[in-house]
Amino acid sequence: MSDLLTAIILGIVEGVTEFLPVSSTGHLVLATEILGYDPQRWAVFNIAIQPGAILAIVVLYWRTFMAVLTGLVRGEPNSVAFVRNLLIAFVPAVALGLAFNDQIEALLENAVVVAWALIIGGVAILIIEKLAKTQVVGGISGVSAGQSAKIGLVQCIAMIPGVSRSGATIMGAMAIGIDRRTAAEFSFFLALPTLTGATVLQLVKHRDAITANDLQLIGVGAFVSFIVALAVVKAFMAVVTKHGFAPFAWYRIIAGAVALVMLSAR
Repeated sequence: MSDLLTAIILGIVEGVTEFLPVSSTGHLVLATEILGYDPQRWAVFNIAIQPGAILAIVVLYWRTFMAVLTGLVRGEPNSVAFVRNLLIAFVPAVALGLAFNDQIEALLENAVVVAWALIIGGVAILIIEKLAKTQVVGGISGVSAGQSAKIGLVQCIAMIPGVSRSGATIMGAMAIGIDRRTAAEFSFFLALPTLTGATVLQLVKHRDAITANDLQLIGVGAFVSFIVALAVVKAFMAVVTKHGFAPFAWYRIIAGAVALVMLSAR
């Protein structure tokens, strides 16, 4: 399979899974392993294409971003709270990401860990969906600083590939009483600093090993993930509003089980 086709396939996987509670990193690791790609070669690529999916959120929610920026200039409390909450939730990921970067990279090479994380995470989603008592908080600005800190800490669990960053933040938010829609949007917006920081860290760390051809492939993968994520995020909110997160939980359990069977058969 050509490098270009590989980049396109992985870009599609990233775009489909980044904002769903199914683990984009986990799916990229499994795709790399099961389809026979060299995992070490494509590990940096898998992280570096994330800004494509991030850009989709910027495009879809541009009115929200403009309102927040305008509100910050005017000193409006809701805009200040919006930014404050995202920054508070972002800090734990920065601290742990810098402290345990090498250990995290080692886990990215273990597809079995990913498969088990998918299954366990799926069961956790079903439990939280059934037991969580949530209430409408009025959007991200209505989340308290303390709740934001808790969401940020829960997000760190997603450093284990297969857990899902979006899944951890959404379920963590719901577990402390935040409604589904706000939990999902908090996860979307928190992705901007979190994924951008992870991408910059990887590109800087591995800058000597990245060639011009790698940059071209990263560009292709990021563009594909952007286009796909645009469609997926809209569909995701529609499904969550009507059916909740249970469909994604069952998908995780089935996908993890199938992955374990395929990996054991190799």
